[in-house]
Amino acid sequence: MDVERFVAEQVAKAGNDIKGRAIIALSGGVDSTVSAILVNRAIGERLLAVYVDTGFMRKGETEKISSMFSRLDLNCRIVDASESFLRELVGVSDPETKRTVIGRKFIKVFEEQAESFGADFLVQGTIAPDWIESGGALRDRIKSHHNVGGLPEQMKLKLFEPVRDLYKDEVRAVARHLGVEVAERQPFPGPGLAIRVLGPITRERIELEREACAIVEEQIERAYTEGKLSALPWQYFSVLLPVRSVGVQGDVRAYGDTVVVRAVKSVDAMTARFSDIPHEILEDISTKMTNRLGSRITRVVYDVTNKPPATIEWE
Repeated sequence: MDVERFVAEQVAKAGNDIKGRAIIALSGGVDSTVSAILVNRAIGERLLAVYVDTGFMRKGETEKISSMFSRLDLNCRIVDASESFLRELVGVSDPETKRTVIGRKFIKVFEEQAESFGADFLVQGTIAPDWIESGGALRDRIKSHHNVGGLPEQMKLKLFEPVRDLYKDEVRAVARHLGVEVAERQPFPGPGLAIRVLGPITRERIELEREACAIVEEQIERAYTEGKLSALPWQYFSVLLPVRSVGVQGDVRAYGDTVVVRAVKSVDAMTARFSDIPHEILEDISTKMTNRLGSRITRVVYDVTNKPPATIEWE
């Protein structure tokens, strides 16, 4: 791919196609950030970048994104919709329902923001694996990505998706060309921790998964910094299962949850292999998690499944 040519073409296309104002769903990930910069080059202040805090973000995520926004030459707005998202999802277990509910809720929030901004267009950082896995290109639907299969049939805003036909490695190449600071940032799903908590969503389970995920990231990044890993995995996180097991805290019986640690190597997100994380690091993760989270977590396991047959995320 000729990156310089791609950038020029998409900036020109955005300038031709987007009449009036537009908003973009900016998550802080590489896909949406690249999309925002491309469209911003074309229409400038007529673009409003909206970051929605759904309450399903990783620990410290909103603060980091806010700090990044201050360094970008973008018209940005942060919307705290955490309570309304949680109300919509409390008790929901089915993964497709979660994605659909989140997708529709996102659109509702963005339509409200678009109305206040006077925008007619919604820019999204959709990439090829999103619409392929959502059932595009005559394929079976693997799972509905919230920015594709989660969209309602009737939507007021017109879509503009500048990186729709790119794979993750290609988007990263564009990001490096643009000098984007999140070019190498690990992917984080749009629905966030809602699809890393398997089974019913509750505030308590989201908070538990948030802490567990933070420990996985913290320990793997520390191992890399200390030279115990030659490279960071492409993606690394935790999954909270709806499975409880008996454990021991001191001399007291505990009955807590099970956490899965997932780390994979990939290039384009279409295929992936589990990362060979040394046992010493996995033990550190397990010890830290069971110590810090007390009797709430009594078992930590490691996922050694490739994609295919599995997907990278569990839901």
